[in-house]
Amino acid sequence: MPALLRLGDVGPAVAEVRARLAALGLCREPVPDPQVFDDALDRAVRTFQQERGITVDGIVGPHTFRRLEEARWQLGDRVLSYVPGHLMTGDDVAELQRRLNQLGFSSGRVDGMFGPQTDTALREFQQGVGVTADGTCGPDTFRAFERLVRTVSGGNALHLREQITLSSLQSGIADKVIVLDPGDAVDPALCHAIAVRLEGRLAALGTQVLLTRPAQASADNPLPDDPSRAQFANDVGADLVVSLHVDRSSSPRPHGLATFYFGDPRGGTHSPSGRVLAQRLQEELVARTDLLDCRVHPRTWDLLRLTRMPAVRVELGYVSHPEDHRRLTSPAFQDAVAEALTAALTAFCAPRTR
Repeated sequence: MPALLRLGDVGPAVAEVRARLAALGLCREPVPDPQVFDDALDRAVRTFQQERGITVDGIVGPHTFRRLEEARWQLGDRVLSYVPGHLMTGDDVAELQRRLNQLGFSSGRVDGMFGPQTDTALREFQQGVGVTADGTCGPDTFRAFERLVRTVSGGNALHLREQITLSSLQSGIADKVIVLDPGDAVDPALCHAIAVRLEGRLAALGTQVLLTRPAQASADNPLPDDPSRAQFANDVGADLVVSLHVDRSSSPRPHGLATFYFGDPRGGTHSPSGRVLAQRLQEELVARTDLLDCRVHPRTWDLLRLTRMPAVRVELGYVSHPEDHRRLTSPAFQDAVAEALTAALTAFCAPRTR
């Protein structure tokens, strides 16, 4: 390939440039002599340079030809991967980066260069959709993209990414890592008693369960705050977080149970997978207990906002309400609550039937 090609040049290299621009729809073929760099090809080169943000001079030098080389690739034409010291570049890489960013997997700036950040984002995507997370964008990964396009439409990047998260969780309750967060300062011992019952049932199903706090706080071991518990869940790579609480009011009248997921109560951003989990939990609890159904609600509490996985907070009743308190302190009732939560979590993680 000559160092420079410009208006008036003749040769097979000119024909190659013409063919590549024709494939991009920027010039017409056939022409009387494709090896002649004519006015039409000059206009096509300038248009290409303008679209790509490079110097518009009508001259095909090394930079312009390199961009023409990159433009020939569409996503799916070749296998992509991170090669240190020899980065793959092309329109297919740029399209991969755009898709990853749109799905919430940050590949950084869309520059068409397959660097380490794109490699990390691709592996996260592959892990989320159940494809071998090897950082190689090949046929299996292309098919995963196409399946997602068919099953997910509309919404923003957060919603799309959470759809992937939800799909990845629907592989059965066994081997999941679930963080149980047994209550706050209202009655941590009561919440811990229910959490232990739930832990035993989940462990029997093959689930790994981790608790964020001990049964009793002390001066040497105080109750951790919400950000600390969220960080704990993030650090252990939990699949789900279920925070169990009871409430207290200055009035004995409030009673009932409610479940909360991350979201702005005024509308807008929320966690779709968190909402689905909250609805499952609330439905099972209402069906298996006689507590008042206070429904599901979005909130932006730190434990829900700072966790990177679906997280919910279940308010199991009011210890200030005589009937709620009587139920909550009953071992039989605590067993019923643990059974309901186990059933809901199992159903949430159950593989979808097609």
